[in-house]
Amino acid sequence: MKPIAANDRRVANIRTATFTPFFSDGQPDGEVLQLNTAKPQASGFYIYRMAPGTTTVAHRHMGDEEFLIIEGDLTDHDGVEYGPGDLVWLRDGTVHNSTTREGCLIAVYADDTGMAPDAEANPQN
Repeated sequence: MKPIAANDRRVANIRTATFTPFFSDGQPDGEVLQLNTAKPQASGFYIYRMAPGTTTVAHRHMGDEEFLIIEGDLTDHDGVEYGPGDLVWLRDGTVHNSTTREGCLIAVYADDTGMAPDAEANPQN
């Protein structure tokens, strides 16, 4: 086999890499580390980071979402709590928002269709 060409591989360390701010409905909504720039931000596989004491913008998933809590805590709006090692699947169409007390780092896979702000959950929109 031939060596992998430099432009065919990207490597980033989740502890030292620069994350990109993520916005939902024009509001700051965490930060993303995503190596596949051919996909829209926060779709496919990426690392999502939330600062301590923050809450995501309520949204509806337009495609399934799966995530693994690497570190920290996360609580969904319905009170379900997740911690390090928890692997979660949310069905296409799920509406939710999440809060973190201590901050969190999450490995996420979201279908390419992404997410949309939810008018039911965000009546001001």
